[in-house]
Amino acid sequence: MNFLITGGAGFIGAALANQLVRAGHSVRALDDLSAGDNASLDARVLFTRGDVRDVPKLWGLLRGVDCVYHLAARVSVPESVLYPVEYNAVNVGGTVALMTAMRDAGVRRVILASSGAAYGEQTAQPVCENAVMHPTTPYAVSKLAAEYYVHAIGALSNIESVALRIFNAYGPQQQLPPSHAPVIPRFLQAALSGGSLVIFGDGKQSRDFVYLDDVVTALERAATAQNINRAIINIGSGADVTMDQLVDTIDALLQTQTHRLYNQEASAGVSRLVADISLAQKLLDWTPQISLRQGLAQILERDVRFQLAAS
Repeated sequence: MNFLITGGAGFIGAALANQLVRAGHSVRALDDLSAGDNASLDARVLFTRGDVRDVPKLWGLLRGVDCVYHLAARVSVPESVLYPVEYNAVNVGGTVALMTAMRDAGVRRVILASSGAAYGEQTAQPVCENAVMHPTTPYAVSKLAAEYYVHAIGALSNIESVALRIFNAYGPQQQLPPSHAPVIPRFLQAALSGGSLVIFGDGKQSRDFVYLDDVVTALERAATAQNINRAIINIGSGADVTMDQLVDTIDALLQTQTHRLYNQEASAGVSRLVADISLAQKLLDWTPQISLRQGLAQILERDVRFQLAAS
């Protein structure tokens, strides 16, 4: 098959692109490199630097494409609170531009990487796909709006659309920016450096961490699965882990005893979020294979940043 991946040099996008070319597919990747790194891409991936809102560029990249993976987005929840205009422009505007270009080019399937963050605070856990949505940040709102646009324009233009609500993905080479860093690489860095680790809230809030390789497998299967048009599917581990439990697991793996500082004045986000993955098991024949401890161990084995810190 011929694929285009928007955001194809990002954390998930690059791993997906590399897996697809290893499986014998033709892959084009588009990324503005604001957060991605095209050096991480297999040489067989045809990379183009550009903005997902550039419709003429999309027309060229979409020629002959069978399926699009739409991963291009700004992805930091706290950053979105500071820059809601940019998050709306890229995450929503980019989705509308892509769907318009797909309609013009005659591409027939799109898979949107949405987010479990769109659920917001939920009393019933694990959360299933038909829950009433309570997005509480600009990032969450932008991903929910992207879902609506993908399905609405898809229905109007005879494009099959699937939205995968990916929960807290983690794995090797995950970006570690100086501010608003994802929790797992930030915690690993603190534990390996011997410094104090700052936990927002009281450490009791929980999240569903799903390993990168499992996410890529789910995305792969969504390209060829039957009877999933207009589907919304959770992709998570199905298990929630508190921040304290996450640090406990890291300490057990590294044989460390990390000093924890609790910043209860900072927002810790929703109190609990764990995915009901029964629909993914049914529609994609997909079940996550990597436990949290296994995933953390694989990061330490495969990510040179943490290998150097541990030596």
